[in-house]
Amino acid sequence: SNLLKKNKVALKILDRMRLDAQAQRLLSREINSMEALQHPNIIRLYEVVETPSRLYLVLEYAGGGDLHNRICSEGKLCDNTSKVTFAQVLSAIKYMHNLSIIHRDLKAENVLFTTTGAVKVADFGFSTRVSNRNLALDTFCGSPPLRGPGALQGRLRRCIIEGNYTLPPWVPGPCQRLIRGILKPAPAERYAIDQMLGCDWLLPVEFPWSLVPPEPTNALQRLLDSERSSSVEAELHEEVRSSLQELGFTSEHLQNNQLTDSRSPVTGVYRILLHRSQKRRGCDCPPVVRGMVRDPKREGLRAYRGLRHTSKFCVLS
Repeated sequence: SNLLKKNKVALKILDRMRLDAQAQRLLSREINSMEALQHPNIIRLYEVVETPSRLYLVLEYAGGGDLHNRICSEGKLCDNTSKVTFAQVLSAIKYMHNLSIIHRDLKAENVLFTTTGAVKVADFGFSTRVSNRNLALDTFCGSPPLRGPGALQGRLRRCIIEGNYTLPPWVPGPCQRLIRGILKPAPAERYAIDQMLGCDWLLPVEFPWSLVPPEPTNALQRLLDSERSSSVEAELHEEVRSSLQELGFTSEHLQNNQLTDSRSPVTGVYRILLHRSQKRRGCDCPPVVRGMVRDPKREGLRAYRGLRHTSKFCVLS
């Protein structure tokens, strides 16, 4: 249908014959994590298609390359681009951690860009969901060059544990303070996510997402009955429902599909249409850097900077 022709998607193709038990567990975690994540800075999972020999993950297509390649081809990012990029990564991490989902493989190659400059965190193959936030994770995983000091040996490990590193002189002072706050040797003294978002360097970054309603918990109920929704939500879901009807999906089709099963083509079409409608309302608009305007809410983040927080998701030893 013409409704779907202009929607590009990315495909992750896996050979089922080559998936051992561990790979299957990781894949299951990846799908479960992405099922639960609906955020402007996280790659979306639309559908899972299975054949006897292969498994296809139908994913959101970013189209703007990744951060690693951008740095390699263009050199260091300018200050404002760095702010906007890092703020979006933090926004994704904050959202994941609020849902007790840990990525465990964050690196430049897994930070993608859309053609409009929005950041998308990708590749949840090592992700996991923690049941107790007070327990540290101790699984040996991730990309070898980017692992914590607990997985490294020798001089490099000592330098990280002792906080022995040099920052280039061209890094702005506020950014240097943020980096030092993140890399403090003692875990209890490191900046928490809200402290990072509230630091002087990132305070000028403004997100536009208050204009975009979050995806409802019960997608089917909101789609079939939007009378209780806000006017924005009602308009959004009416648009999606009309598109589904134009594609031949009836209310009976939707009643027989809760729109939560990634292995259903109905769910895949619904998620693509919903995301398209959300993007029309600014979902994929990147943040902007404004002047230092006094705002009580953002000034509250500045005050939050001085508080000490302990993160037990990862403890270096």
